[in-house]
Amino acid sequence: MFQTTRVERAGEVTAPDGSAVRPLCSLPGVASFAQFELAPDQIARAVAHATVQEIWFVLSGSGRLWRAHAGREEITGLEPGVCVTIPLGTSFQFRAGAGGLRVVAVTTPPWPDTPGEARFAEGPW
Repeated sequence: MFQTTRVERAGEVTAPDGSAVRPLCSLPGVASFAQFELAPDQIARAVAHATVQEIWFVLSGSGRLWRAHAGREEITGLEPGVCVTIPLGTSFQFRAGAGGLRVVAVTTPPWPDTPGEARFAEGPW
């Protein structure tokens, strides 16, 4: 019923976009929480989720996030303290600055391990 996880003990997986992800805790059927990272100057692959939406909070490093949905497109600077949303169906791509990028994220419903859930998209980088 209760989950407790320490980030250093969480297993690391590679997300479809290429970022290193540490799934932390989840509420089955409701939401999940994870930390993900990009190495210095790494560029993630552009994707769009078919079943989840996300809220990100930048912990450390810097970078940029591109989002596009329903004819709207923007690039947002990422730095500690910035919080962003990625609504369902949004195409997005992000890149790390020279110091890398570390973010925590909530996904609703929980982030799946389902192949094909993240569809590759055309991004700016």
